[in-house]
Amino acid sequence: MAKKLKLRDVVVLGVGLHPFGRFPPEKTYMDLAKEAISRAIEDAGIKWRDVQVAMYSHVREQASSAGLLVFQEFGSHGIPMIGNIENACSSSSTAVWLATRLIGTGLYDIILVAGAEKMPRGPLTSPLRYSPERYLGTGVMMGLYAFMARRYMREYGAPIEAISQVSVKNHRNGAINPYAQYKKVFTLEEVLNSRMIADPLTLYQCCPTSDGAAALVLCAADVASKYTSKPLVRIAGSALHIQKYSDRKKCIPQNTVRAAEEAYEQAGISPKDVRLAEVHDAATIGEIVQIEALGLCPEGEGWKYTIEGKTEINGVIPVNPSGGLQAQGHPLGATGARQIAEITLHLRGEAGERQVPGNPKVGVTECAGFGGVSTVHVLVRQD
Repeated sequence: MAKKLKLRDVVVLGVGLHPFGRFPPEKTYMDLAKEAISRAIEDAGIKWRDVQVAMYSHVREQASSAGLLVFQEFGSHGIPMIGNIENACSSSSTAVWLATRLIGTGLYDIILVAGAEKMPRGPLTSPLRYSPERYLGTGVMMGLYAFMARRYMREYGAPIEAISQVSVKNHRNGAINPYAQYKKVFTLEEVLNSRMIADPLTLYQCCPTSDGAAALVLCAADVASKYTSKPLVRIAGSALHIQKYSDRKKCIPQNTVRAAEEAYEQAGISPKDVRLAEVHDAATIGEIVQIEALGLCPEGEGWKYTIEGKTEINGVIPVNPSGGLQAQGHPLGATGARQIAEITLHLRGEAGERQVPGNPKVGVTECAGFGGVSTVHVLVRQD
């Protein structure tokens, strides 16, 4: 059992994104990362020399020094630089989890977290041949999500049309997000009739392969006012949990349940206080089970919330106003940081056309990764 320590408050001082998409070979991962980092530094009102630690996350670049090469483009002035924090799709959110503790304990005041990916074409299966999942036929992500969808439909009576509606909603949100990979709106019929990938999941219910980058400047709250006059968004809760084998007895991801409980306790809130969420919708069913695991709706009713419009941007609990992984895209090492950047923009009131109405104050992110990792972050605007 980890000890509970009194930590300093940590805020998101700056956010930066490179649009997600598919870019030509001459545009390298370094180009993507440098743009996101430059934007985050500018947004934070700091200089590169103010950064005390730099952390980088990627999954597919296959080079342990990739992050170091990016950071050295900005200047190497002797600070600790971590060339890669890799934890599957939760890589950059894991870096945030680590950074909040380094700042919280008082070791550092300002840490930059960046994630970037230039995704090659082809399958992402090479390390999965060693996974215990291979014995269950769930060693391929969309196969695993297909099993999840079938079980959910059986246990809760959800029709595939309700699960597919996640794609319709998220592509509609992505169409008004300038950073999204896909800006095409689909009808429910188009989603259902697209090519079958893993029954019952069709192509438009699966996230795309994406290039992109995201960066965050994290700062101790007690010094943040030196750099910016923008509303401060505090990382009030930060938790990481791993799935147990016994968790498979339940349909709803129990690693997220435990991470959410811990993050809410740290933040001193309950799920009822949350006004918007960004969750890991690599497949449509992912969004539904994750909002249930986060306590944002009763277990078994995520599909009802979806078809009733409660998860729309102007709904009761807006989910993935960015378009999520379905439409914004999924560059593996960047997604966790991107989710936190998205919530930060909404809590500041800076999300543009996709802005969640009602002056939201509390948001939550959930980022899952192969191998059973789940990271949950609670963000609260400081008034």
